[in-house]
Amino acid sequence: MKTPILFASGLAALIAMQGAAAAQSRDGDFQLPQSCLSNSAGAPMAMDHSAMGHGQMHGGDGSMPATAETGTAGHAGHADSGTAQPEAPEHVRENMRLMAITMSAMEQGMANENADIAFACGMIAHHQAAIDMAEVQLRYGTDGKMRDLAQEIIEAQTGEIETMKAWLQSRTD
Repeated sequence: MKTPILFASGLAALIAMQGAAAAQSRDGDFQLPQSCLSNSAGAPMAMDHSAMGHGQMHGGDGSMPATAETGTAGHAGHADSGTAQPEAPEHVRENMRLMAITMSAMEQGMANENADIAFACGMIAHHQAAIDMAEVQLRYGTDGKMRDLAQEIIEAQTGEIETMKAWLQSRTD
């Protein structure tokens, strides 16, 4: 009876390591498709997150308050805060580092002049952020239900990213 349990435990560890390797292999490499980078309506503006339920994290007007760490306000401060405090748990530091990469790409993609392209481009980065978070969950999380959900998220979001990339590609053919 111990052999199947040990095998299952080893398989789960291998899957978790593969997820972590995938997250590490793309560190800093995430890029939007080229069609997301053309026809931009200009530099992305600081986003108003006041309606997004971020609560105390932002000022009442949706802007980020300046901090001693970043010395900046607005969404630029949000991107700069992609590094968590050194005493934060490793999963927090990893999530924050990966989020800084995809947050910038999401804002860039949403700046496209075409609403359909802006949606697809912003969602590609948004879905990649969800995949990153799920991979961190698989690496550090222990709850079976959350690990199963993380795997489902990876599969679903990966498929949706491919659908959006194919749609973008079809517009440039």
